[in-house]
Amino acid sequence: MRVCLLASGSRGNCTLIETDNCRLLIDAGLSGKETERRLASLGLSGDDLDGILVTHEHHDHVGGIGPLARRFDLPVHIDRQTHSVLSKLGKINHLRHFVAGETFAFGDLVISSFSTTHDAINPVGFTIESSEGKIGFATDLGVPTRLVADQLKGCRILVLEANHDDQMLQDGPYPWSLKQRIRSRHGHLSNRDSIRLLEEITWPGLEALFLAHLSAENNCPDLAASAFRQTLIQCGHDPQVIVGRQHEASFCFTSSSVIVASGEISGS
Repeated sequence: MRVCLLASGSRGNCTLIETDNCRLLIDAGLSGKETERRLASLGLSGDDLDGILVTHEHHDHVGGIGPLARRFDLPVHIDRQTHSVLSKLGKINHLRHFVAGETFAFGDLVISSFSTTHDAINPVGFTIESSEGKIGFATDLGVPTRLVADQLKGCRILVLEANHDDQMLQDGPYPWSLKQRIRSRHGHLSNRDSIRLLEEITWPGLEALFLAHLSAENNCPDLAASAFRQTLIQCGHDPQVIVGRQHEASFCFTSSSVIVASGEISGS
């Protein structure tokens, strides 16, 4: 398996999931051109993709879906309610609806969707299972519910939101109304709450943890990575900790090794 955060943050999100027989994007919030550029940094092109999964309708997650899907004739898997509010998505030749909570097959993969809490019409996270193991993906969630925790147990690779540090958000430049929205049950997950979730679901088989959707104003990559690494060590585990970036692709995690794409790694 290979996983890479092509982009992660409020200006665009896109994650590559690759197994022996399939390559998927989770969200495509960059422009089509920029997504292709970042794929090229990994030795791939849009022609190598097999499909796109969509978590929710916010522009930083869907802005490039239409152009990519049309240019490379890609199937797009999207919750029916989420699709209903995307009037600007345009024509997609292979549109495949699912309902949040549904499990469906894609090639040799088993993809399970699960509901998350965010200020979107029907946001979801995903687990992706193959003969190579299980990948969990949960970002843009205001609270780690019991459902989320149960779905993410037993993952070999985890992509978790670590949006903000509580103190940095409190002292930062955002207006009070925006701070309240971020902190709400339908906002974004703090380092502290994400760590609590990780403590519940980490296990010896976890090989890589990606920290996603970090706020440029209200978090610090080194601060977040250090806190998560310390927690993992206290739990007796030592997976790679990889921080997603906004302006460049993260390192790729491949099996039990880390391969440089661009950007920086925060690992032990």
